[in-house]
Amino acid sequence: MEDSILKASKQFPVVMVCGQRQTGKTTMLRHLAEPDRICVSFDKLETRRLAENDPAQFFETYGHKLLIDEFQRVPSILIAIKDIVDNAAYSGKDPNGMFWLTGSQKFVMMKNIPETLAGRVAIFSMLPLSQREIDGKESAPFDPDVNVLKFKDYERKTLDTAFERIFLGGMPKLLSDRTIDRDLYFSSYMDTYIERDVSALEQVGKLDEFRTLVTFLAANTAQELKYDSISKEIGVSAPTVKQWVTILERSGIIFILRPYYNNISKRLVKTPKCYFLDTGLAAYLTRWPTYETLMNGNASGAFFETFVVGEILKSHYNCGKEPNIYYYRDIDKKEIDLLFLGPDRVFPIEIKKSKTPSDPDRNFNVLDKLGLKVMPGIILCMADELFPLRRDAWLCPISMI
Repeated sequence: MEDSILKASKQFPVVMVCGQRQTGKTTMLRHLAEPDRICVSFDKLETRRLAENDPAQFFETYGHKLLIDEFQRVPSILIAIKDIVDNAAYSGKDPNGMFWLTGSQKFVMMKNIPETLAGRVAIFSMLPLSQREIDGKESAPFDPDVNVLKFKDYERKTLDTAFERIFLGGMPKLLSDRTIDRDLYFSSYMDTYIERDVSALEQVGKLDEFRTLVTFLAANTAQELKYDSISKEIGVSAPTVKQWVTILERSGIIFILRPYYNNISKRLVKTPKCYFLDTGLAAYLTRWPTYETLMNGNASGAFFETFVVGEILKSHYNCGKEPNIYYYRDIDKKEIDLLFLGPDRVFPIEIKKSKTPSDPDRNFNVLDKLGLKVMPGIILCMADELFPLRRDAWLCPISMI
């Protein structure tokens, strides 16, 4: 993400990096910061009080080339930032790169951004480390075009290697220090998230039920999100479940994959699917003791799919892009895991845990009725190399993401 951040900083007055806790947002920006950029954190009470009570004095003290960590704890600071940026532009100064902001509560952050900093801010979503980052390889937005994939570098991986990564997840601290107790780390992570982020929101009054919802979604990752069913399971109303799911989504804990449908077909399912964005946290919450038990358990396919979807998202987010992806399912229960949509074309994608999946492209032909040009599809799996299963369906190693 570093190159994207530096490029945006030359084009926008404000660069905002958001995402779940401990993904490395502040560490990355401190690494990129110029010598004259001052770093402050609103986690510190004295700094926060100064910014709340006297923003003019705050900026006189710290200047206008700032990295502000956890800025959402003082949302009113955005008005002062807007005034500073606008005044700099009016006086002929270059306002670009004046402020770098980080925060883990996108739910709060995004409520204030549209009306104050519209057109002045570049927003990045930062996820846990991708497999290409871990392997030290160049990253680019994943392109499902076979003609592009033919030239992509990759490392062959075994199913064991894949599930070791799925089980551990992508949190930088866990990956950089293997002496840390994984269960203790995730237990502390959840306590911090619930106590610091969630309890600060007026929308969440029942923290125990909220924690139950998080665990339920982890156990049902890669499944359809049916609010009424979840409501009965955890004992809160469906509207409350929907509200809490939105908080989890904007906290960077989960990703909601919308179904593809258009006005032509009324027979398509319109229920979204939910994916955990760190498979290590999901595996901890669902109490899988080892990667081997997860790999051989009944949730292995769902966790594998979750991992692959997460890798695709990371490849785009790290470049400041939003993938145009959906899933397909109709009332005849014909499903395609992912659809990559272009302006006038669609790339179907299936995700399979096996090395040689059986008939994985059997539903690709249902797309013919959508009025889009259907491109050759791929099956992301444990294959050793990119290989044509048929003319319009290719096996593709997941390490090509």
